[in-house]
Amino acid sequence: MKVFEANEKNISTASHIIKGGGLVAFPTETVYGLGANGLNATAVAKIFEAKNRPTFNPLILHIADKNHLEDISVVVNHIVYKLIEVFWPGPLTLVLPKKEKVPEIVTSGNPTVAVRMPDHRVALSLIEKAGIPIAAPSANIFGQLSPTTAAHVEASLKDKIDMILDGGGCRVGLESTILQVEESKFTLLRPGGVPVEKIEEYTGIIEKKEIISDAPVSPGQLPYHYSPTQPLKFLDEVDIESVDPLKTGIIYFSEKKFDKNFSSVKVLSPTRNMYEAAANLFSHLHLLQSQKLDLILVERIERTGLGTAIMDRLQRAAAKYR
Repeated sequence: MKVFEANEKNISTASHIIKGGGLVAFPTETVYGLGANGLNATAVAKIFEAKNRPTFNPLILHIADKNHLEDISVVVNHIVYKLIEVFWPGPLTLVLPKKEKVPEIVTSGNPTVAVRMPDHRVALSLIEKAGIPIAAPSANIFGQLSPTTAAHVEASLKDKIDMILDGGGCRVGLESTILQVEESKFTLLRPGGVPVEKIEEYTGIIEKKEIISDAPVSPGQLPYHYSPTQPLKFLDEVDIESVDPLKTGIIYFSEKKFDKNFSSVKVLSPTRNMYEAAANLFSHLHLLQSQKLDLILVERIERTGLGTAIMDRLQRAAAKYR
């Protein structure tokens, strides 16, 4: 699969592929998405096939104009308008009652649809040129590490899709925060690129509960996800003296904690900046995965702000190997 620079000519070509029912990987501020015409059930089915994604796992529809939210969903709480004024474009996904035009395959049969407006010039230009909402999960094989570069997409999906637009690395590096909206309450379905504490400044207290479901209403609710190909464990779950350092990689939050000569050592943020840590998480995991290690160790971090989303990804990644 050839990777194309995300210039206006290639974005235009990609929009024609989307309108024609094909698949295009494109950058957003969160991770690279695998896009298809979100109003074409046959096109959307190709996403599930390319990713080996179970069809009971819903997709997010991406729009390029705030006013298009009501084209595909029903706004049941007036606070939504304040949220999109403050956080769109950006890494916040809203789950609302869907309109009839949204295919059942997008929502996995649920009566709600997940919608967001990405904060990336390439993504917005592609959606605008296509003239339709674009359904787009992460552009990788289902369950594996999320892609934050075009090279990650190419390595994972190879020749399964029609085009990859290369817009450089993803600024946020974590998937969007997903918020379910009801008439009288808001529920956090997945922590992500917008800290829930910031959203609560406008919504009041958001219901927060550990949501792990085999019948999800949004992405990010399955028991395990985001996993490298080799076992990932937390530092406090292993006897460090029993680990073979030559076959082990380690990711610290801000500084080294052990003098052992590990095969590879990465630090998420030497300055303890959660935004830097989030942006580095998947890129560090991809690098360690490529080194064919026997084990990846990660340090737990505090569950505040973006730390909640980072720990969510790491816990689901580790769950596969428990």
